Amino acid sequence: MITDPQGSVLALFLLFCRIGSCFMTLPGLSSARVSPTVRLFVSLAVTLSMLPLMWDTVYPRVTSADPGAMVVLIFSESLIGIMFGLIARLYVVGLQFAGAIIGSSMQMTMPGGVDILEDTSESALTSFITFSGLMVLLLLDFHQVVIKALVDSYDAMPLGHFVTGQKLLITLTDTLSQIFMVMLRLASPFVIFSIMFNFAVGLVSKLAPAIPIYFIATPFSLMAGIFLMYLAVAAMLRLYADGFGPIFIGH
Repeated sequence: MITDPQGSVLALFLLFCRIGSCFMTLPGLSSARVSPTVRLFVSLAVTLSMLPLMWDTVYPRVTSADPGAMVVLIFSESLIGIMFGLIARLYVVGLQFAGAIIGSSMQMTMPGGVDILEDTSESALTSFITFSGLMVLLLLDFHQVVIKALVDSYDAMPLGHFVTGQKLLITLTDTLSQIFMVMLRLASPFVIFSIMFNFAVGLVSKLAPAIPIYFIATPFSLMAGIFLMYLAVAAMLRLYADGFGPIFIGH
């Protein structure tokens, strides 16, 4: 029997502020293709399952808080959850950056179409790479890493620990820096291929200036780039999946 219904509801709500705000910005769940109702019920289900584990951490803080402190707690818990969700979301969005580099390197500059994940315009190659990366993360149960990090975050950032804007910006900036290096590593074979191919085309163009070599070379660049993608896509996805844990858990 629940002896303190008000305290139990407040403890559940405070836990939901951190978990729910994280899940609302988490890649996959935050997609435009997923209904907000589904996101809400998934967040609520995870919160209910975690409440018995976090009861001794959350409930004592709720019973000693006045209404003004509760508002501060709600705001700070929501910020912490959004920060965790944005770290994972930026890692998935980073694939769009890698896809843009790869498409430009192989001269696949087609007009943007409908994106599979978001409600935006995206090229077919970038959409394929982004969807493949997110599918690999889902198959490897990356949400378990997120949930474990949320549980451990109550030790690093206990309930009532207000996250300042400076710390939030530093965390996101460091995350972007690490994501940039990972995505540049994934796209580096195509960058090297682009440099070598364009150097060879330029050299041939100097030897035979009467031939419009750049127009002739475009199909060869596209064909070679697609073949390189065929050879490298498995290693790219493996390196992408291996890089998620260190970046996410490191924050």
